[in-house]
Amino acid sequence: MSDETERHRQDNRSPALHFEMVRRQPAASLAGIVTDICGYREISPGHFRIVEYASLTVPLVISFAEAFAIGLGRSPGDNDRYASFAAGLYAGPVMIESFGGACCVQVNFTPLGARQFFGLPMSELRDRMVGLDDALGFDGIALRERLGEASDWDTRFDIAEGFIAGRLAEANALSPEIAWAYRTVIASGGRTRVSAIAGEIGWSRKHLAAKFTDAIGIGPKTLSRIVRFNRALSLSKRQDDDWAGIAADCGYADQAHLVREFRQLAGETPTALAALA
Repeated sequence: MSDETERHRQDNRSPALHFEMVRRQPAASLAGIVTDICGYREISPGHFRIVEYASLTVPLVISFAEAFAIGLGRSPGDNDRYASFAAGLYAGPVMIESFGGACCVQVNFTPLGARQFFGLPMSELRDRMVGLDDALGFDGIALRERLGEASDWDTRFDIAEGFIAGRLAEANALSPEIAWAYRTVIASGGRTRVSAIAGEIGWSRKHLAAKFTDAIGIGPKTLSRIVRFNRALSLSKRQDDDWAGIAADCGYADQAHLVREFRQLAGETPTALAALA
């Protein structure tokens, strides 16, 4: 690890000695594009299952071993196996299972960063996993080979960062209106009305929704829902179980509205999620 690179190493040998995870904060030049890069290797047999709640992360997973089983909003079936892939935004829980032989590098992009990196309308990745060759073509296959041949995580992360920087150097600029609209939703905690954003840009609400969905993969209203959900979840971990207060703070109509959103975006009630924390 270079002195300039901040990286957090997590040797997750407790409590079950099941896997190794190495995480690197991306280079400063990738700020706003990549949130983190992770290396993951399972080191003992088993059947592992995690649930990821609705998030604003667009992952690129490059595998060197067994595929993951992944289900969107449900438990994965026998045919839901994915090795190297990119996944678009999904407004619901994602069930991921592995079986003791997984090993991969995962790059987590912001939605704006993903639009630049992949050079695709992110609507093409929404609610699904797309194979590496379809997402990146021959460049993606070559990247996987280079990463697989590397002898350690540091080298793999360096290769991945160089690959990302190279694609970004040739990427088209983002629409300034969409980038501004996205950042406005994030900064407001999902509380700014879409009509107000459209008015500031000088677009109709319908035109903004269509352009936004094409670029980001989801519309501004859905983005606001995910932002509010993650803020409410974060507040519940820092404060207490005053769910009515959290609902009011995050812009929900009432506590019942918050509960419905938690069920749709996480598959659990707020109380159940708090118990899992």
